[in-house]
Formats: sequence, C-alpha cells, structure tokens
Amino acid sequence: MREIDLVIIGGGPAGMSAALAAHEAGIRDLLILERDEKLGGILQQCIHNGFGLHRFGEELTGPEYAWRYEKEVHEKNIPFLLGTMVLDITPDRVVTATNTESGVFQLKAKAIILAMGCRERSRGALNIAGTRPAGIYSAGTAQKYVNLKGYLPGKEVVILGSGDIGLIMARRMTLEGAKVHAVCELMPYSGGLARNIEQCLNDFNIPLRLSHTVVEIHGRERLEGVTIAKVDERRRPIPETREYIPCDTLLLSVGLIPENELSKTADVTLDRVTNGAVVDQDRQTATEGIFACGNVLHVHDLVDFVSEEAEVAGKSAAAYILGRTEKKLHIPLSTDGRVRYTVPQVITAEKDVTVYFRVADVYRNVTLKVFDGERVVAQKKKSRMAPGEMESITLKSSAFADAKDLKFVLEVR
Repeated sequence: MREIDLVIIGGGPAGMSAALAAHEAGIRDLLILERDEKLGGILQQCIHNGFGLHRFGEELTGPEYAWRYEKEVHEKNIPFLLGTMVLDITPDRVVTATNTESGVFQLKAKAIILAMGCRERSRGALNIAGTRPAGIYSAGTAQKYVNLKGYLPGKEVVILGSGDIGLIMARRMTLEGAKVHAVCELMPYSGGLARNIEQCLNDFNIPLRLSHTVVEIHGRERLEGVTIAKVDERRRPIPETREYIPCDTLLLSVGLIPENELSKTADVTLDRVTNGAVVDQDRQTATEGIFACGNVLHVHDLVDFVSEEAEVAGKSAAAYILGRTEKKLHIPLSTDGRVRYTVPQVITAEKDVTVYFRVADVYRNVTLKVFDGERVVAQKKKSRMAPGEMESITLKSSAFADAKDLKFVLEVR
C-alpha cells in the first residue's frame, strides 16, 4: 500500500481545479484518479459555448474550458491516472482502485477530495407506463452520441424535462436536422437557465409545455410515439388533457444525482435535499480528512462555480495536510422551505463565508434574510429567484461569530 498526501477522485473541472489549488498551496505528493480515457469529465461532450464567462471573462466551449485546466495540470506535472476506477474508500482514507496496468491497488491518503460529478436520473426512476422500445435516451447520452460519436439518435423527438442538458439538446437536435415536437416539464417553471430557454427554445420556435409530462410510451421494437398530459397542482395527470405525439426518440432530462456511492462507503454524511455530502465552509465532510466539491456535492448550473468551489476544497485539503486547519465554531445553517438548501450546511471557522443556495419555486421581489435568532445578520434583495439558477450570499465573520445557528428565510413582497 502506497502512502500519499492527497488523492483526488475525478479528473473533471472540479478535480483539476482542486488539484491545481492544492499544488499551489504547497502539496506535491498528490494524484488524480479518473475512470475515463481523458481528463475533462462531462465538458468533453459539451461543445456549445457559454462556459468561462465568470472565470475567464470570455465565452468558451466545454472542451476549451477543460483544456485551460488540463494544460495547467501538464505544466505543473501533477500526476494523474486515466482509465482508473475507484472501487472503495474507507473512513480512514484508504482508497482501493483498479486499472489495466496495475490491477487492483491501494493508496493510504492523508486527505481525499471527492470530485466524481453526477449521473442522470434514468427512465426506471420515473415509472412511465408502456413498453420498452429502442429510442429512449437520457439527454446526456444523446449528447455524447451526437457530439462525440457522430450518431443522430432519431429524427422526430420529444424531450421530457427542461433541465439545461435537455434545453441544449433541443437546439442541438434541431441543428442536426431533427424535428423537436415539444419540451415537456412536469413543474410549472423550467428547471434550466433563463438564457438557455431563450437561446435554445425561443430562438428555434420549440414549444415548452409547462405542467406537462409523458404518461405513456408506445411502440415495441422502436418508439412510435408518446402520450403527454397536463398535470394538476399535485402533479397528477389530468385524463381529459391526454395528447398523442408521434415520435421515434424520447430524451429524458429529468434531473441529476450526485455520484455518491463511494462517499457512502467512507461513512460520509449525506444531505437529503442535495443528495451530496454535508460540508463545512472548507468543503470538509463529516468524515475527517475527506473533502467534496463540484457536482458530487450539489448540482451546479455553471462550471465557473464548480471551479471556484473546487479551489476552496483544494486549499482546505492542503491546509488540513499541513496541519493549519482551525475549527472553533459549530454553527448549523437551516432553511425555511422556500430556500431548499444551503452549501455549506455548517460553519466551523470564524472567517467570511460565501453560502450557495437554491429556492423551491419562482419568486419575484424577494428579500433573503439570514437570522441569528431574532437578529438579521445578512440580507439580499432580488427582483426574481428561480430553482434553475443557483444563488449566493456572503456572510461576514463579524456578523455570525456569536451565533448558535443561522436560518435562511425568503420573504416575498
């Protein structure tokens, strides 16, 4: 068993950013483990632009954004293993992995950064009635076929779910010559960014059917059509609104789930709302020495924020390895329901903290207030907040130093 200072699991934007930050903080004995055949993660198949506006002040495609970090990884000689699957992590930070060259091997790490990203929710989780014909794909799988392999999954398309990948694939399939009949969304609001609705649907006259879902799938060998229906306020289909749409392809963009199977083996405490780890402001989990960042922690809408968060995890892991971590406080963060969750979920150090959060519905003319008992320690006003767009607020250390807990409350005017 080889001893090592830092192991980063995942070589996507989060893993590379964390590795670079840790390297800059003085950690040289580190290793990135990536199960794919190249670094970059999901960005390799995201050939559309819109990445890097916050980070680099310019619009980049996914592969261009990934290359900026991959180039730095090569320049700084940060070691990485490709085609390497991590099988297990123990609470005392023993990593078991395997690849074709070394077989099964183990690493005993002083710190681990989890950066495994997320996976798409599949059809099996939706319980849609009907047969199981060919032609049903997750939006990410279809994106991989079109952008990396040059295959067109079908010509007549319906998309279920209005997450960002679904919106982007509506545009991509249209540009490749397919006809997208509709994007159906169960909720009364879209789950994607406003700019994607404008650029991917409105610019191409693709209808967005809010409060609609697919209730039946038709076809035996190949998909022949789907039946959609409007849903009521309790999200139950209304029978008299059933409508049949002939199609040969159904793309599912019905949510992303943080890839936390490894986290469970390391006894990392998971948040029921985010499906990611419960972390402090340093992105350290409840299992000491294990940190998490990127989409494995909570689903981000912009990769720029993934890189930002990963840098925090990288620097914090370096400080932990070098024995420079200070923990004086334990202030849990709670929400009122209108705010769905916060990351971090607990504050353990007396320093300024940027808290990321998402809201549960579309709200207009709102004020977010952070309460310490009856006292307001921070607030933020905004004309609109929506579930598809992550929000943040910075808390000054002087404001919460004596707090026992902080509650995030959204007031609608």
